[in-house]
Amino acid sequence: MNEKEDKNTKEKNEYKKVNTSMYIKEKRNGSPIFVIVLVTALIASIIGSGAMYLILTKGLNVLNNINNNTGSTTKIKIESTDSPVVAIAKKAGPSIVGIKINALSQTIFGSLQESSEEGSGIIYSQDGYIVTNYHVIESAIKDSSAAITVTLANSDETVEASIVGYDEPTDLAVIKIEKSGLTPAEFGKSSDLQVGEIAVAIGNPLGQEFAGSVTVGYISALNRKITTSGRTYKLIQTDAAINPGNSGGALVNSQGQVVGINTVKIGSSISGTSVEGLGFAIPSDDAIEIINKLIKDKKIVRPYIGISGINVDETTAKRNNIPEGVYVAQVVNNSPASKAGIQKGDVVIGIEGKDITTMEELNEVKNTKNVGDKITLKIHRQNEEKEIKLTLESDDTTSASN
Repeated sequence: MNEKEDKNTKEKNEYKKVNTSMYIKEKRNGSPIFVIVLVTALIASIIGSGAMYLILTKGLNVLNNINNNTGSTTKIKIESTDSPVVAIAKKAGPSIVGIKINALSQTIFGSLQESSEEGSGIIYSQDGYIVTNYHVIESAIKDSSAAITVTLANSDETVEASIVGYDEPTDLAVIKIEKSGLTPAEFGKSSDLQVGEIAVAIGNPLGQEFAGSVTVGYISALNRKITTSGRTYKLIQTDAAINPGNSGGALVNSQGQVVGINTVKIGSSISGTSVEGLGFAIPSDDAIEIINKLIKDKKIVRPYIGISGINVDETTAKRNNIPEGVYVAQVVNNSPASKAGIQKGDVVIGIEGKDITTMEELNEVKNTKNVGDKITLKIHRQNEEKEIKLTLESDDTTSASN
């Protein structure tokens, strides 16, 4: 072997030694790497298995829910909550009564037949005073032989009632039963009401069969002007259902206080067709004053002028060459107007220094006065204006005159 071959052989042996050493070194050094890789793979496998388990579990739950929905009813617990209407009804309900009018009338054949009318009322005092609408007991007012009976809340017992007083212009009346220990309603201030707050109507729609019915809505409007039978009322408007038989019942606020006396007759007169969600009530602030006077004096005494008038609007005024105001259509004999020299055909255009164009405006000023007060009317007569002074008197009769 020559020197060159010996050198090559030596280099090859060194190369193998080095490679073998490196292989051994890599193998020795590769053991930790292999372990790490192995552990990582195991962890990944566990995580993957867990994720798969969750997915499968969720899927099974979905399937179970589907099976439950298509098979048996799923049990859902609904938490009970106290509605404010429950408390309102419990507080005000015992104070609402049923009123029935029974009368005998003669037929064209001479035989007698019995007729009845029903409505609602509100207990005003524990000793038996009850508030209702004038039109609820109107037939008994006009027929003294008619009997009025009252049915208390949650009772079938009927008690005879007598008329204390009534006021047709405000559609209010007071009757009384001889019974004590009653639950009077708590009256609130209608002037505190706001549009949009809750309103609960309690009464006997369609009669005693539906006694104590509760309907719920909201205050829709305040001071709503409704004109009927020549009179204008300022009423509370609500969408709580008020039906025949509810008349004389209570409109109650969220505190269980009576803030209005429901009246169907006035509301139904504004439309020739039936409507829904349109109920009216007499504001408690106005009613209480009348109620107290009826209990004390048995009647309402109002200042009285003695005219029947027609409102003259702008179109009518131009057509007839007269001013806007109240056209005097009739003057009642021996009335304050007659004594002061007011004539048919005059147009009242002012009262107490205030210009007016409607009978409602005239009455608003007049009703702030008392019987015996002197007032000044400004009238237009034959293209001239003049002032006429008169003394207000009282008129106990129910009429459309002012």
